[in-house]
Formats: sequence, C-alpha cells, structure tokens
Amino acid sequence: MSETPSFAGRAVTVQVPATTANLGPGFDTLGLALAQYDHLEVRVRDEPGVTVEVHGVGEGEVPTDETNLVVRAIAHTFAAYGQRMPGLNLIAQNVIPHGRGLGSSGAAIVSGILAAKGLLEGIVDLDAEALLALATEMEGHPDNVAPALFGGLTIAWMTPEGPKHKKLMVHRGVKPLVFVPEHVMSTALARSLQPESVPHEDAVFNLSRSALLIAALIQSPELLLTATEDKLHQSYRATAMPETNRLISLLREHGFAAVVSGAGPSILVLASDPGQRLVAAELVAKESETPWRALMLAVDFQGATVAPIVSDAAA
Repeated sequence: MSETPSFAGRAVTVQVPATTANLGPGFDTLGLALAQYDHLEVRVRDEPGVTVEVHGVGEGEVPTDETNLVVRAIAHTFAAYGQRMPGLNLIAQNVIPHGRGLGSSGAAIVSGILAAKGLLEGIVDLDAEALLALATEMEGHPDNVAPALFGGLTIAWMTPEGPKHKKLMVHRGVKPLVFVPEHVMSTALARSLQPESVPHEDAVFNLSRSALLIAALIQSPELLLTATEDKLHQSYRATAMPETNRLISLLREHGFAAVVSGAGPSILVLASDPGQRLVAAELVAKESETPWRALMLAVDFQGATVAPIVSDAAA
C-alpha cells in the first residue's frame, strides 16, 4: 500500500456528460453522450475520511459520506490498484437529473473513476480500457458508462477479457431532444419487467433496426424514424410508465423518432433538424397530462475530462 502523503496537495476537477442508452433497438449496447454536465472538484486533505458537498440535483438527498456513489467509485479505483485512498474533500455540482434515464448513476461512477485517475497521475496509469472495465464493474453494464467516458455514439459489448467499445461520430444533422418528467423510474424495476426470452422474429427485427440505426446516426438521419423501432424492451416496460408510452406513441405517429431514454421515464427524440425539435416540443406541451421539461441538447463528442487544479501557491 502506498502512503497517503504521496497524494498531499493533489486536487482535480472532473466534467462528465449525461447519456442516453438503448436509443430504441440497441438495448444494452448503444449509448449517446449529451451536452449536459455534472462537475466535480476533489481535493486531498491532511485528515483521513471524506467530506462531500452536493449542489444542484440531489442536494439534501444523496449521501454525503463514504457511501456516496462518487466516493465509492474513487475508493474502488484506488483499491483496484493497491493504493490507499487519502482523505478527500468533494464538491459536486450536479445538473443531470436523477432517476430519469439520463445516466446519472453512470456519470457519478465515471466522475469518481476519473477523479481517481487524476489523483493517481504519475503513480498509476489508467488507460481507456481500464477506465471502462472499472466503470462497468460498478455499473453492471457498459451502455451508459462508455459514452460518458468517451463521448459521441458508442457501441459497447462484453468479452471474456472484459467490456469493449467503439466510438462513432454522429451526423451533424442529428439533433437530440429530451423530455424530462417530474416523476422518476427505478432502473431495477424497469429491468425486472423484461422477459427472460423473446420471440425469434422480435430478435431478428431488432437486429435489423440496430444495424440501420448506426447508419441513420452517422450517415442518413432521414432513416431515424424506422431505425428507432424496437420490440425487445420498451413495450414490456410500458405499463410502468404509461405517460411516457403514450407520448412516445403520439410523437411517432407525427413522424418523430421518439424512444425511451435509458430505463426511462424520460423520452429521447432524435430529430433530423432544429425546427423538428421545436414542433415536437410544442406537441408534447399541448398533449401531455403532466409537466415535462424539454431539453434541446447537442451531442457531446469529448466525453468525460479530468484536469489538475493548480494552487495559487504553485501558480
């Protein structure tokens, strides 16, 4: 075990984007990074233990001790490389909605792992493969953590050697729109509604749509409506989020490529031009039975970043 003093004075800032997973047919495989960000500041302190300040989303709700998910991710990374975690002060500025299908838990995990990477600079080298493996160990599946780490559109898959990913650049004509409701959805509950097996024809249907979706997102946005059709997961979860299901059906009837964002209950619309987003937002505002916040977001192409904080004395 390394001694804590080797980390004395170290401090980093981390930025992590929101993500949306599945994108309709790409269940547990496809993910997209969105330009909405959580920020984290971590400073090594002389005393052992941790302090956590949370501002914005989750303030007064999420734990502010060692059970905080960001702290657990930092500790997990230090332990994975045989390093003793020093005492830390954390300040989290959260913007990503919690429990809405926009990757908030994945963002917290990635925040912690990137913070640990920054604090371990020069002591342990964490490459992209190691970062994805650590994040997947904690999240359970790579579809959210891959785009959070690397940005853009990601294809993630599991191998005997661990999780892998491929990052793709999204066509500049693709304009994401996310509708966020006031109510939340448990990812565990959403997953529990999935059947153990699906009909062969449904599997073949989703294989064709997933392949088409890659082409639509990187080359042919005009195919997005057809490419986002799904028979593997959204219909099974519909009873748990009836308003989400109703609005998605309405949007699709009007020609919008609308899907459940992650496990829901937020709705993702993959528009092919900015004007289409405005029309979709007007439709939901008119037809929704409960309040929905419309977020017109860009695709994030950079992914999570970590940078050292240079002290005034050092500067």
